[in-house]
Order: sequence, then structure tokens, then C-alpha cells
Amino acid sequence: MKLIKNIKLYSPEYLGVRDVFIAGGKICKIGENIKLPSDLGVEIIDGTGLLLLPGFIDSHVHILGGGGEGGFANRTPEAALSDLTKHGVTTVVGCLGTDGVGRNMASLIAKVKSLREQGLSAYAYTGSYQIPVHTLLGNVTEDIMMIDEIIGVGEIAISDHRSSQPTFDEFARVCADARVGGILSGKAGIVNVHLGDGSRCMDLIERVVQETEIPPSQFLPTHVNRNSALFERAIEYAKLGGVIDFTGNEDIDYWETVSDEVRVSKGIKSLLEEGADSDSFTISSDGQGSLPLFDEHGQFLGIGMGQSSSLIKEVRECTERENIPLETAIKAITANPARVLGLKKKGRIAEGFDADLCILTESLQIDTVVVMGRVMVRNGIPIVRGQFE
Repeated sequence: MKLIKNIKLYSPEYLGVRDVFIAGGKICKIGENIKLPSDLGVEIIDGTGLLLLPGFIDSHVHILGGGGEGGFANRTPEAALSDLTKHGVTTVVGCLGTDGVGRNMASLIAKVKSLREQGLSAYAYTGSYQIPVHTLLGNVTEDIMMIDEIIGVGEIAISDHRSSQPTFDEFARVCADARVGGILSGKAGIVNVHLGDGSRCMDLIERVVQETEIPPSQFLPTHVNRNSALFERAIEYAKLGGVIDFTGNEDIDYWETVSDEVRVSKGIKSLLEEGADSDSFTISSDGQGSLPLFDEHGQFLGIGMGQSSSLIKEVRECTERENIPLETAIKAITANPARVLGLKKKGRIAEGFDADLCILTESLQIDTVVVMGRVMVRNGIPIVRGQFE
């Protein structure tokens, strides 16, 4: 049992200075000057001068590692527990990527189970870049229905020279199978779509929405800020009711010099100015994923690696560079992904919700991270680490 006292509470909406009592991994009470019997043994956390936010949801992380585009030596490492928690991540969704051979679904689910046993809330998408989808049980619908950890399919690659170049019919069938799996299991059945640099941009997603009965809510297209042409298409998609996912980038100052990538804070500002709803976007990190750079002929030039630290960094830039209200910016890593992914007790600070919490300084630096009521990070330092860290 813990009682957080006198803290500025963002639920993500700003609720003023409040006390928050948590027990049994849940948020039990929110109020002013909560009094509890002194003999209960409640840990008191003084929140004076600090901010309380919902725990961050990173909806796109290569928890097994990614990469390999430049050869086997370019395979990126797995995510350790503290690689996530020290940056405020309390819920993670793991995915494969370009390589669905050297890494597979059995290994991905094993990694998710490992993170769960270490105290993190963890989920996965079935499949990788390729269609036909690499599943665990034989098809997308069955994986979503019968495997607790799987909440959707992805990341399916389109408009990219590394994709399997799926036809419209192939892509639509995967989306339909995911939708049915979600309906029958009470999950989101989300289709996480990797968008590449190709000129076709979001064509396949737009066609499915226009030509079938599958709604925009079935998709979470990611990397929409990869280039300006793609981003313009993404704005129109969001204005029509879709949700789009920005990819955070710790090294954007460099990448802006070698690519047409749209800085996340500028992109969100433009999206809001164009009239899109504040519920229409999320931010994910592409953590542990490779960030390969290719020339105009598709030849490999070099590689970087995504980091979950980009989540709070992008929120900080939204508030500092673009004057976006904090309660708007943090929806992108809390309430919005929770809604899109069907995580009903995540993403908000409300009574009855999971006690996934981040305590930040006024300058938006991580101070304390609580996952399901357990303190994982204190004073910015992980106090719970993975088995082999």
C-alpha cells in the first residue's frame, strides 16, 4: 500500500494537486488530503513539487532485438527490463520486424512472458513484415483468440523495399482475420502497419477502409513522420477518423540532415492545427529496432537503434518547442494507445485502474516509476532489474 501526497495530477487531464492511494496493484482512491490509519503500514511518497502521470505505453518495441539489414553483425540486442522502466514505460507491446526468420513468434512470446514475470505489463503482435504472416498457431485469428499475450498483428510492412510487396487482397485478408480475432476474444485485433519510404504511402490502408467494411479503428499505421509526403497523407487519414503513430527519435537532429523525417513535436503541432482530434495520434519508440539508412538505390549506408527514452523526450519537445499543453502531449503515450490497443485498465489515473504511474520533475525528468503498484525506479535509478542485468 502506498499513498502519494500533494502531487500535481495529470490523469492525463490536469486535476490539480491531489493525493493518490494505491493498494493491490490498483488505484483505490484519488482525493485531497486523504487520511489513513497510522497502523496500516502505508508507504508515504511525498509528491510536493512533482507531477504524477499515467505510466507510459510503448506500443512498438522490438523486445527481442531487431535489425540485420546490414548483415548478421547488425542485429540489435534484446530489451532488458530497465531499458523500459527507467524511461517510464510500464506497458510494452513487442513485435518482430524485417527478420521473421532469425527471430520468431515462439521467441517473442517467451520474451513477453519473461517481462511479465519480472513485473512489466507486456503484450505482442503476431507476425512480422511479411505476408503470409508468420504466426504461432497457424493463422492470425487463432493467435489473437487463443494466446493471451497477442493483441493484434504486425508490424506488417507496406510501401517499403523490405516488405513482401503484398497485394490488396492479401493485405485485406490479414486485416479481416485480425478484426475477427479481436471481436471473438474481446481484444483490439489491431493491425500495426509499418510504413516505408515508398511513394504508395498509405494506399493499401486507405483502400481497405474505402472498399471494405473494415473501419479505420482497426489500424495503427506507424512511422508516419518518416517523410513529409507520407506525413501529409497521414494528416488527412487522421482527420477522417484514423489514428496515426509517430516514431520517436533521440537522434532527430542528425536524421533531419540526412532525411526528410518530420520532427514529432512539429508533426503533432501541424496535426492539431489542421483540425485533427487530440485522440488521433500516438507516439512509440521503435525501441531496440534498427534505424537503417539506405541511399536512393536501396543500398545500405549505416544503422542506428531506437530507444524507449524517446517517448518522454518527444513529450518534452512538444511542450517546450511547440507550446503544446502537457495534458495533450502525454495522451500520445498514455490514454490514446490504451484505447487503441484495447487495454481497458491502462493509460489513465482513475480509481479502479492499474497502478501504473510515473512521477516526474517539473522539467519532465523521470523520478519514480510504479508498475502495478510496485516501485521499479526511484530517484531516476532502476531499483528492480532484470534477471541478468
